[in-house]
This record gives sequence, C-alpha cells and structure tokens, in this order.
Amino acid sequence: MIHISKDGSGDFKSIQKALDSLPKDNTTEQILYIHKGIYQEQITITIPHVTFLGEDKDNTILTYNLYARMPMEDGMKRGTFRTYSCFIDTDNFTARNITFENSAGKGIDVGQALAVYADGDRLLFENCRFLGNQDTLFTGPLPPKEVEPNGFIGPKQNAPRINGRHYYKDCYLEGDVDFIFGSATAYFETCTFFSKYTGKEISSYVTAASTPEGQEYGYVMNHCRFEGNCPADNAYLGRPWREYAKTVLINCFIGDHICREGWHDWNKEAAHTNAFYAEYGSFGPRGDMEHRPDWIYRLKETDLSKYTREAVLSGSDGWMA
Repeated sequence: MIHISKDGSGDFKSIQKALDSLPKDNTTEQILYIHKGIYQEQITITIPHVTFLGEDKDNTILTYNLYARMPMEDGMKRGTFRTYSCFIDTDNFTARNITFENSAGKGIDVGQALAVYADGDRLLFENCRFLGNQDTLFTGPLPPKEVEPNGFIGPKQNAPRINGRHYYKDCYLEGDVDFIFGSATAYFETCTFFSKYTGKEISSYVTAASTPEGQEYGYVMNHCRFEGNCPADNAYLGRPWREYAKTVLINCFIGDHICREGWHDWNKEAAHTNAFYAEYGSFGPRGDMEHRPDWIYRLKETDLSKYTREAVLSGSDGWMA
C-alpha cells in the first residue's frame, strides 16, 4: 500500500507522482491510500489495477478548476474534454471514499467542466462524491462523430470507441446540465443525483446518454434518489445526447423538482423510436407515470431480470457476477 498525504507523512504528497512511480505494465493491484486533504492537481490514470482508497469521503478531495470556455495559448477554447480534474484512461480501476470535484465555478462562462473523465472497462466507484455543475461525470467513450467542429478535442479524440462497464455504488453525484453523460454501460446502485438550481426556467438535465446503436445497455439506475434544490418542475431525468440513448430507472425516488413528463427528447424526433428510456417502480412526488410521454417505456416485473447488476455488468468475463 502506498500512502499519500499532504503533510508529508506518507510516501508521496502528490497523487500523480505516486501514480508515476508505478510500473506501466502493472498486473497486480496497487492500493493508493489517500489521507484526508485537498489535492489540487489534474490527475491522469493510465495504469491498470489501481485502487484509490480515501481516508474519508467528505475530506479526501481531488479537485482542479479548468473549464470549457477557458482560452488556450493558441487562441482556441479548452473545450469540454480537456477540463477533467481526474482522467481515468485504463481498465480495472477502483475508487472508494473519494470526492472528485471540478471547482471552476457555476454559470455559463465557467460551469461546463468535468470532474471525472472515465473511459475504461471494469471501473468501480463506491461511496464517492462527484461535484461540479455542467458535465460533472463523463462516462466514455465519446460518440463516433462530433456535431460541432473540434467538439471532441482532447485526449481520446481519435481513439477507438470501446464500450466500458462502470459500477457506481452508494455515490453522490451533483450538477445542473447533463451532469452524467456518455456512452458507457454504467450501473448506478443506491446513488443520489442532486440537481442544482441555475435560476433558469428549466435548470437541470440529470443524464445525457449517448449509447451507441446496437449496444445492449446504457445507464441503469437501481434504487437511486433524484433530489435537488430546484423549484418544482424545473429539471428532467434525462435527454438523449445521441438518438440511441438508453437509460433505465428501477425503484427510484423522484423529487418534485423533476418535471411531470420526466424526460426530454432534445428535439430529436428519431429518439422517440430509437432511444430507450424506461421506468419501473418510480415513487415520490414525481414517480407517477401518468404524464410521461408515450415514447417512455413502462417496464413490467417480468422485465427486471434483464436489469440486475449481474445481467448488465457481468459480460463474458463474469465481472460483478
């Protein structure tokens, strides 16, 4: 176990320096025990079989403050995918008891900023917090094509698009616009999604999946809570970043900050046919399905076996089985 501590009592003061000390072809579990403190550094993880173990979820904070509209030396804007505080570009990564934060700030000028860019297979986050505003958590890979020129500029712009599996357990995730987005197969269990109020009529979209055509699973949220400080009917559960988006809610609490229709089509008429948004057992002030659009699926009890953690994540290697 490698100890990282801001006060110098551990093996390293810097998380990145501890990572850089590991063999690049690592095949055994490497545990980085991160003591309480605020670690203000942009972190990149490219070595597999690494575990971040925080001393205390609320006081072990990994943070940085880059944002999408930040000007670069070449005159270009930084863009969303170069704003990450923590970039996970590897497989078999685990984080427990950690806060991941982008502290750039709130508002149109600085609010679009990634706390975590997670692009790998068998990524596990337990008892973690993800703090930010717009685009807090990106679950890579990127969609095949960008809509706007240079929209994907960043570390994986030209990389192959490989679907990864992510598991989020007992996590807290906050933001305002599309604060969980991307193409991965991701399973969220007993997590809280907190929508932050921006002062606008429609303030928040929790998810913006970009599930590729033909991929069996996108986001599954099981026994989670949708909460927020927005006024009533001020947020949506999700909207399709790409038209084949998939998001499934099972036995989730839905607060009254969520609009009664629940979901937004992002003005993509094709999503009514191609996307898969579904709910089962939703409860709370906005759990009633009466006002949901007709293109939202109402799952039956017989459908639930398809959406267990094991069914979604086990794959051919039996992960999470």
